[in-house]
Amino acid sequence: MENLICPSCGRKYPPMGGPWRCECRSPLDLEFEGVLDFNKIARRPPGIWRYRESLPIEEDSNIVSLGEGSTPLIPSRVFGKDALLKLDFLFPSGSFKDRGASVLLSKVKELGINEILEDSSGNAGAAIAAYAARAGVKCHIFVPETASPGKLQQIKAYGAKIHVIPGNRSDVSQAAIKEAERIFFASHVWNPYFLQGVKTIAFEIFEQFNFRVPDSVILPVGNGTLLMGAYLGFLELLKQGLIKRIPRFFGVQAEACAPIFQEFKLKNFGGKTLKPLPTLAEGIAVPDPPRIGQVLKIIRETDGTILSVTEEEIMEGVRELNSLGIFAEPTSAVAIAGFKKLPNVPGERVLIPITGSGLKTFQAFQKILPPK
Repeated sequence: MENLICPSCGRKYPPMGGPWRCECRSPLDLEFEGVLDFNKIARRPPGIWRYRESLPIEEDSNIVSLGEGSTPLIPSRVFGKDALLKLDFLFPSGSFKDRGASVLLSKVKELGINEILEDSSGNAGAAIAAYAARAGVKCHIFVPETASPGKLQQIKAYGAKIHVIPGNRSDVSQAAIKEAERIFFASHVWNPYFLQGVKTIAFEIFEQFNFRVPDSVILPVGNGTLLMGAYLGFLELLKQGLIKRIPRFFGVQAEACAPIFQEFKLKNFGGKTLKPLPTLAEGIAVPDPPRIGQVLKIIRETDGTILSVTEEEIMEGVRELNSLGIFAEPTSAVAIAGFKKLPNVPGERVLIPITGSGLKTFQAFQKILPPK
């Protein structure tokens, strides 16, 4: 049995017909107990749905899938230090967000919903649009006017209706929230079923590490869905006695828009960025993340930290990935830039997810790569 539960005030709601946020205006979590039997899992084909009993969908007939998951894990030397890169941009829509979109649209199908909306700077919108197309669900995507043309074309290709909103990422969110009064809000931030899909990255890492976990995970943070989802997966492994500890989590933000870094380091800005500026890392340019409290709690509980990186450091991170044969969007390179700033610990096993394809942000590379 599953329920929606508010982490702030403890109110519970049913998943069928429940609200998209609590009466106290907090995002909701999902109260759900999954099961992980890796003897059974090992006999199944690759993909996130090999962890079927840990995903909150009742009937297999409701699963909406494009074969997502089981992305490669490759050992690399990054800025002269050892790290394992998980290539989570190798998904049908080109980003890790397909993990969450597959589970969220499966729940949408299970609930019999035929029209949804999402607000996104690009990757989440593309993922939701792709899986909505697969499910035969009408889809509206709210985007900022600064969104990458490549991502907008991708969303259009899936048949979703794009709503371009003037202003920054917060303006887009507010417009979507207003529209959510009449259309189901399939938000990658607010809807906890999205996080249930993202948690599968932890299960894959556990299998790829020969049923162990890394010492540290370093990842880009905007709304924090990858960080929260990965933590949720490792927590599930811990509760079921499959691991003895959760990795340390290191979140990295672009200095141009770093509300979580400011809150963590300075503790006095209330979760909103000071004067957000344009950044190459558009995928994490979120001035006021709704789940900031949960992100900070995970960082503190795992003895991690939040870092910020400059635009020049992001460009350096992009070039470092390129030198390793990886063409990823600048948002992915934020984690690489953060990794460079951390001290080298001999023998430490560090994992860095590479989150989005560089093919989506071609224009950004005109600023990063010098003309020949």
